[in-house]
Amino acid sequence: LRPHRPRFHIVDFSVPGLSQPSGFENAQITFNVTDRNSNPHIGIYYDSMVGSVFYKDQQIGSAPLMDPFYQEPKTTTIVYSTFGAATLTVNSNRWKEFMDARQQGTVIFRLEITSVIRFKVTTWDTKHHKMHVNCDVAVGPDGTILPTWKNKKCPVYFS
Repeated sequence: LRPHRPRFHIVDFSVPGLSQPSGFENAQITFNVTDRNSNPHIGIYYDSMVGSVFYKDQQIGSAPLMDPFYQEPKTTTIVYSTFGAATLTVNSNRWKEFMDARQQGTVIFRLEITSVIRFKVTTWDTKHHKMHVNCDVAVGPDGTILPTWKNKKCPVYFS
């Protein structure tokens, strides 16, 4: 018995205030990721799911994404959230780095999703596995995801 790990794809990612020089005061990051359970007979239990956003390996925001849930076999769950001023730690220096990268044409972020999962096979549950999903994503000067990064598969690993 070898269950397939869930498959995550980044659908949308945007930093609306990126086009404003002082956007850090009301900074916001919105994202949308699909989580696919491709197993035909195995469900997945997720403990609470947490999302974090990184820029140049520095965490700039983190927040809970979903309460514990069960994902049926062969289904897709949409994971979406908005990190606002309360959950983002963006200061004027960090915003200046965003602006400098924006001048080059792209700003690259990393969205990390972590959860503890168990696989359910009929009446039997596996042990807990700590799951990590890393989605690199680039936004253009207007703060929206670049077309080449849309629907990109995110690596999933366990620790």
